[in-house]
Amino acid sequence: MDSCEKDKIFIKFDGPIIVGAGPSGIAVAACLQENGIPSLVLERSDCIASLWQHKTYDRLKLHLPKHFCELPLFGYPKNFPKYPSKNQFVSYMVSYAQHFNIVPKFNQLVEKAEFEGENGVWRVSTQDCVYVSRWLVVATGENAEAVVPEIQGVEKFEGVVKHTSEYKSGCEFKDQRVLVVGCGNSGMEVSLDLCRYNASPFMVVRNSVHVLPREMFGFTTFGIAMALLKWLPLRVVDRLILFMASLTLGNTDKLGLKRPKTGPIELKNATGKTPVLDTGALSLIKSGNIKVVEQGVRELTRNGARFMDGQEIAFDSIVLATGYKSNVPFWLKGSDFFTDDGMPKTPFPNGWKGENGLYTVGFTRRGLLGTTCDALKIAKDVTDQWRNLTGNSKHEFRLKSCNGQ
Repeated sequence: MDSCEKDKIFIKFDGPIIVGAGPSGIAVAACLQENGIPSLVLERSDCIASLWQHKTYDRLKLHLPKHFCELPLFGYPKNFPKYPSKNQFVSYMVSYAQHFNIVPKFNQLVEKAEFEGENGVWRVSTQDCVYVSRWLVVATGENAEAVVPEIQGVEKFEGVVKHTSEYKSGCEFKDQRVLVVGCGNSGMEVSLDLCRYNASPFMVVRNSVHVLPREMFGFTTFGIAMALLKWLPLRVVDRLILFMASLTLGNTDKLGLKRPKTGPIELKNATGKTPVLDTGALSLIKSGNIKVVEQGVRELTRNGARFMDGQEIAFDSIVLATGYKSNVPFWLKGSDFFTDDGMPKTPFPNGWKGENGLYTVGFTRRGLLGTTCDALKIAKDVTDQWRNLTGNSKHEFRLKSCNGQ
């Protein structure tokens, strides 16, 4: 035993240990529970779906229709709108956990998880306990930690600088000039929210970005893409989506939002970069209420920012819409299954299973659809092993795989 573990409580668990009580971890626990297999969910925060509850802005809604964002075995209430709000999604998550009697152990920050080859078990160490199991499910996801870039001169700036994980509402920035660094979905929506409080957002767009309408011709853009992909090659679908988007939105390049050469779906699959689904920000860019800055920030000054072209603009506050990253490399030790960026080296759909009872869920870059697919696969695989270990065949596996077979 590690010397730093000697004063910790030692707990051996028969079922899988799941790290993370977000949608991914809860989905795996539910699929296992449905087949009579216990699991132990460890969560560093004090609640289920802590990212949604503590680190998202008030006006956040699901970007995709709810039927694309359901977890396995339990759907949304029928009275929920097509695009549920943040609070509605959280209530769905809480109801989901209650339905399957999932009770995570909260305030358990995993400091280290490592496979003990001698005994064939995973040792998962938190601040006060050591948990041991034959199986480990990594469910901390792609968005565990905020990405906060190092910006020269940040200590000089006299205004507020905060990441979107700390941003709640534009009311605290009323009538201010705000620099929004980043032009993804968060950057766009924060800029839109700021306008509603009479703030003046300046949005930094350093790289190319695909902006698509959330709906086209009465149908959701995502739904259209999924339907077309059943019949047509991906690149053909990309071209069709971009053609329809140009009819709806016009040429976004003229607004300073240059499109990548790679199509939106292909780019998402290859890099994880999600296209922006417009919920109203584009019209405010066209009207000049949201100003696009096509230069990166060179440094911050006492009253604002100086950009790469030498231009200096005064700002009252700065919001960093610079995204999130995986934190797996900080705590999972002795495994080469993940890259240095904390993503599985094996791409979807085969990145859900490693060696020695290691599983991952929530790393597909395909949202909750990917989570559902991986959760079902993990539950089936563990169930097969459970039967062999216990010699108990009375539990019939009742879950369909993600492809319906």
